[in-house]
Amino acid sequence: MAIAGAGKVGRSIAAELLENGSEVMIIERDPNKIRRDALPAAEWLLADACELSSLDGAGLDRCAVMVAATGDDKVNLVVSLLAKTEFGVPRVVARVNHPKNEWLFTDSWGVDVAVSAPRLLTALVEEAVSVGDLVRLMKFRQSDASLVELTLTANAPVVGLRVGDVDLPPDSALVVILRDGHAIVPSADCALEPGDEVLAVATTSEAEESLAALLGAVPAGAARGPVTSDTL
Repeated sequence: MAIAGAGKVGRSIAAELLENGSEVMIIERDPNKIRRDALPAAEWLLADACELSSLDGAGLDRCAVMVAATGDDKVNLVVSLLAKTEFGVPRVVARVNHPKNEWLFTDSWGVDVAVSAPRLLTALVEEAVSVGDLVRLMKFRQSDASLVELTLTANAPVVGLRVGDVDLPPDSALVVILRDGHAIVPSADCALEPGDEVLAVATTSEAEESLAALLGAVPAGAARGPVTSDTL
């Protein structure tokens, strides 16, 4: 995995990935930001990630993921395009620094997943004040699938049911249940409880609306749909 940008965001991402056992290469053009002592397990490359000649020997063609994490949207777009078109990196994740630039971060620029901090914060705030409503956390542009979240209320239709007994809508799947600070893989025998944060993937807007009705407190047929749109 390669990360362009060794600022606070890039280093934080690298630290988490290294802790999870991933191999990480950090690309940074500013020698003052090269901090091998802070992340000794990472491979550091002093290079301009926007210059094709600088990347030729970096082995990006062997990377499964490129993360464009600099503080400059123009740089992140160029890095994404080079990673996808010149090196064939299968998955490109790009940081969006300014919301006005979000419309640029599409597959036309090689971006598979665009991460916008303002949008993410908005979604989290809305999640905190709208328990029982479906919140779209992330949209995967390459497949049009969305990662959605809903916190179960006490009167949610599925509370008390086992996951195996829940008739999920087509084009959707439960990913994880967050309960008391722990992540639970939703097995068939796992019972759903009030306050559970349920994360699911839906590949169509119809599936999102059906999930909102199924998991939320609104009656079937009166789903309010996701609180946010195209969060990331």
